[in-house]
Amino acid sequence: MDERAFLDDYDPTAFKRPSLAVDLVLMSVIAGAPAAVLRRRDVHPFRDSWTLPGAFVGIDESLDAAARRVLGGKAHLDDAYLEQLYTFGVVDRDPRTRIISVAYFSLLPADRFAAALAGDPALTLARLTLGEGDEAATAHTGNGAALPLGFDHGAILATALRRLRGKLDYSGIAFALLPERFTLRALQEVHEAILGTPLNKPAFRRRMLDRGCLAATGEREAGASFRPAELYRHLPEQGEV
Repeated sequence: MDERAFLDDYDPTAFKRPSLAVDLVLMSVIAGAPAAVLRRRDVHPFRDSWTLPGAFVGIDESLDAAARRVLGGKAHLDDAYLEQLYTFGVVDRDPRTRIISVAYFSLLPADRFAAALAGDPALTLARLTLGEGDEAATAHTGNGAALPLGFDHGAILATALRRLRGKLDYSGIAFALLPERFTLRALQEVHEAILGTPLNKPAFRRRMLDRGCLAATGEREAGASFRPAELYRHLPEQGEV
């Protein structure tokens, strides 16, 4: 039998088809802590719980196209760099049916979410905590109360946080959370927020400067009460996108 004959005779119902979804982990740093955009569900299952912006993938739709559709339609962002984080396929992760989710990840300054949050009361930028050994991250409101998370989205957030922490030392990922010109103090605060631990100031600054990924601009921050700190810009390292 040749290829054409095989395809003509193939029965696509011979195997059960799991559903496929995408979920977006849109992360930032607020008030010295990592944060992610969550959406309150208004339908079952997990009605009134908080989940990542997501949707089912259309039968004729690519994964990237589905992620972009969710980015604009549910997160209300015009553009953001998205990369695949991980595929989540635990059999009972969704009570409706067998659903596999491909999670996408993006890191953005908090002000990028301002318009979306103001225009959609179902969205929030929740602070995240993840203790050592925890399988799932916890999301918090502004006053510290824990938010109920639906599906396995606590585990997805934990995976994103661990990926982010793991990439800090060898990539320029932290610079996505900073303006074009920034102080070494601001850079250290971003690292401390992501890692969840204070860092030694002299050692951190020496390590950053020795990496050769910073260039002094000759400018100083405006509006400082004391001696204004010098401003730097990021120089992409070899192999860094």
